[in-house]
Amino acid sequence: MPLLNKIGTAASRSSPTPPGLRRLRVILTIFFALDGFIFAGWVVRIPAIKDQTGASASDLGLALLGVSVGAVITMTLTGRLCRRFGTHPVTVACGVLLSLSVALPPLTHSAPALGAVLLIFGAAYGGINVAFNSAAVDLVAALRRPIMPSFHAAFSLGGMAGAGLGGLIAGSLSPTRHLLGLTVIGLLVTGVAGRALLRIEPPAPADNDPDRDGTPVREGKPAPDNGSAPDTSTPRLDTRTRRLVLVFGLIALCTAFGEGALADWGALHLEQDLAAHPGVAAAGYSCFALAMTLGRLSGTTLLERLGQTPILVAGGATAAAGMLLGALAPTVWLALLGFAVTGLGLANIFPVAIERAGALAGPNGVATASTLGYGGMLLGPPAIGFMADWFTLPTALTSVAVLAGVAAVIGYTTRP
Repeated sequence: MPLLNKIGTAASRSSPTPPGLRRLRVILTIFFALDGFIFAGWVVRIPAIKDQTGASASDLGLALLGVSVGAVITMTLTGRLCRRFGTHPVTVACGVLLSLSVALPPLTHSAPALGAVLLIFGAAYGGINVAFNSAAVDLVAALRRPIMPSFHAAFSLGGMAGAGLGGLIAGSLSPTRHLLGLTVIGLLVTGVAGRALLRIEPPAPADNDPDRDGTPVREGKPAPDNGSAPDTSTPRLDTRTRRLVLVFGLIALCTAFGEGALADWGALHLEQDLAAHPGVAAAGYSCFALAMTLGRLSGTTLLERLGQTPILVAGGATAAAGMLLGALAPTVWLALLGFAVTGLGLANIFPVAIERAGALAGPNGVATASTLGYGGMLLGPPAIGFMADWFTLPTALTSVAVLAGVAAVIGYTTRP
C-alpha cells in the first residue's frame, strides 16, 4: 500500500467543478493571499523595528519567539475550534485579529514589549493558518484533485506583493504608517471575503471513505450529510495514522524553517553582510517568494504527473543547494539567485505535507502538522538569531540547507 502515491486522475481533471466549490476555492485563495501579504509586510520592516527598539540579534531573536509561542499555542487549539464551530467562522475571526495585530509592533520601543505584542500577532497567524488549511483540505477531498499547492501559491504571491510594496516604501514611509495601512487593507478584505465565506457551506469530509491510495483516512463517526453542521466529535486515530501525521509534520517543519529564516533574516543578511541597499535587501524575500509562487502554480500538474515522492526528494535537494549559495555567496546577485533556487525547491513540500496530514486526520491532522510546520517557520528565526551571535549570520543560514536535506531524506525513506 503506497504512502506517497501519485494523485489525481484524468477523470477528475475533466469533471466540471460545481459552482459552490469554485466560489469556495476563490475565497480561500483570497485569504491565503491576504495572510502572505500581511506577514511579508511585517517581516520587511523588521530591520527598522530592530533599530527602533535598540535590540541586539539575540534580543530580536527572543522577541520573535513571541510569534512562535503565540502561534504554536493557538494551533494546538484551533483544530478543536474548527471541529466545534466550523473552519469558515474560525478563518474569518482569525483574519480580523491578524489584521488588527499587525499594527502593534511599531508601537513598541523595547524588545520585551515587542515580544509581548508578537504573542498576539502569532496567535492570529497560527489560528488562521490551521483554519483555512483545514478548509482547503476538505475542498481538495471534494474536488479529488491535488490543488493544495495553488492555495500556497496564493500565499507566496501575497508575500511577494507585500515584500515588494515594503521594499518600495521602506525609505519613505514609517513602519507605523505602513503597518497601519496593512490593518486597513486586511479588515476591508476580510469583511468582504469573510461575508461570502460564511454564506458557503463547507463540503462534508469523507471520514470513512478511502483516500486515493486505498488507506482509510480517518476512523470514527461518519461525516454528516449536510456540511453546514460542524463535527464536534474527535476522530479516533490508530497508531500508524498518528505516526504518519507526525512524519508529515516533521517534513513540514524542516522546510518551513527555511521559509521563516529567509523571511526574517534574508534582508538583514543582504544589507549587513553584503552591503546591499535597503530596497535591494527587501527584494531578497521577493525573489524567494516569486520563485516559490511559480513552483506552486505548477505544483498540481507536477503532482499529477510525478507523484509526491519525487517532489519531496528533488525539492529538498534543490532547496539545500540553493540555500548554500544564498548564505555563502560573495555578491548580492548570487545570493539573490540562491534565494530564488531555494524558493523553487521548497515550493511544494509544505503543501503536500499539510494536505496529507489533513487527509489522514482532518482538522486535528492539519493542526498537528501545522504546529510542527509553522513551529519550524516561527522557531527558525530566533534559532538563526542565536546562531548568528555564536558564529556568523551566513553560517547560521546554512542550517536551512541542512534541514532541507533532512526533508529530502525523510521523503525518500517513506517512499512506497
